[in-house]
Amino acid sequence: QARLVESGGGSVQPGGSLRLSCATSHYTGSWAFMAWFRQAPGEPREAVASLYLPPDIPYYADSWKDRFTISQDDALNTVYLQMDDLKEYDTAMYYCAATDAGVSPWWNALNYKVWGQGTQVTVSS
Repeated sequence: QARLVESGGGSVQPGGSLRLSCATSHYTGSWAFMAWFRQAPGEPREAVASLYLPPDIPYYADSWKDRFTISQDDALNTVYLQMDDLKEYDTAMYYCAATDAGVSPWWNALNYKVWGQGTQVTVSS
């Protein structure tokens, strides 16, 4: 059974950076889409970014497209989320998700079949 394991979360001050990693037990190219979602307390899960694999076409939610970057290293079977200029409202649990099928729209969590356990990001001064 496929597994996704996130890491890289932590506590940072506003303006700081973090890089989240999502390691998959499967070759990244075996997935059609790998994505990052977030969920803050009391709020619904929402999409941050997704990567169409291959050819590594990224999709971003408007709220994060200027500060976050999704990428992958197929040699390491890992997808990353580089988070720069973090804001307090970026505080949330971040989840990695994957699917081996096409997704439309990319931001719908129901389209993703496999999920990681999440990694917490806290941005606070």
